[in-house]
Amino acid sequence: MNYNYLRYFSVLAQTEHYTLAAARLGISQPSLSSAIHNLEDELGGIRLFEKVGRNIRLTEEGRFYREKVDAALRELNSASMTLRESKVSAPVVIRMGLVSGTLGGQVAKEITRYLQKNDRIRFHLTESSAEELMDLVRQEKLDMAIVDTTNRDRSLHFRKLGQRDFSVALPKSHPLAKSPCLTPQQIAHDPQVVFNYDMEDTFGQWASGTLTEENVRCTVNTAQSALDLVAAGVGVCVVPKECAEEKEGLRFVPLQNWHQALYMCMLYDKWLEPPVWDFLENIVKVLRSAQSV
Repeated sequence: MNYNYLRYFSVLAQTEHYTLAAARLGISQPSLSSAIHNLEDELGGIRLFEKVGRNIRLTEEGRFYREKVDAALRELNSASMTLRESKVSAPVVIRMGLVSGTLGGQVAKEITRYLQKNDRIRFHLTESSAEELMDLVRQEKLDMAIVDTTNRDRSLHFRKLGQRDFSVALPKSHPLAKSPCLTPQQIAHDPQVVFNYDMEDTFGQWASGTLTEENVRCTVNTAQSALDLVAAGVGVCVVPKECAEEKEGLRFVPLQNWHQALYMCMLYDKWLEPPVWDFLENIVKVLRSAQSV
């Protein structure tokens, strides 16, 4: 149903005069006559107006239809007004994904700064594995995601942010807890707690294949959950440097020559609201500047 036909019908029903209605609508009288004729055809040939001398008036069907059309137009106008007002005052939600261990440091600071800068902004954060986050970006359930791997999916675009270093989380009673630094081989045979799950394969590669599945005792979604398990004595865990904060019963030892690249993942050709795009560009700039990428 053509919206303009309904609007033209409503004005003509008010005036019951083609010349007056056309002038009020800012269109020619032939255009108005053609629109009403097309509307009547769309309604199955029902006549909405009848001639009375040189004037017109609504038919019985026309009076019924006018009541419904006017009510519908009021609803549409109200909805349009609400949308215009909400554009100025409604919250803007930034849906961002992060692999576990990347929320601290500069990312948390930039989120805080952005919230202080604009009280309309809201963040919806999802912590998960890179594969799951990329899938959520594909489904447009996330606007962006910081991930620690890429793939060849041409629907996704990756921008390198930098790299992160790692430490080994050990119980304080562990024989290696006082070491100045460690290599993957030194802990490869310890019981392992792994977060993000798909780090299992990554660890195996970085440790030159010395880690076997039998060493993995527990897999969890986040680094914080992994640290709780290490503190409880389940095993040791490799965590990002940002997660190496004081925690009762734990000791963090730097992992020697072990780095991991981070990328900003987004959907190709996806339109983002200006505040969302502004945050994305800013977080990329800040993280790159921090590591001189």
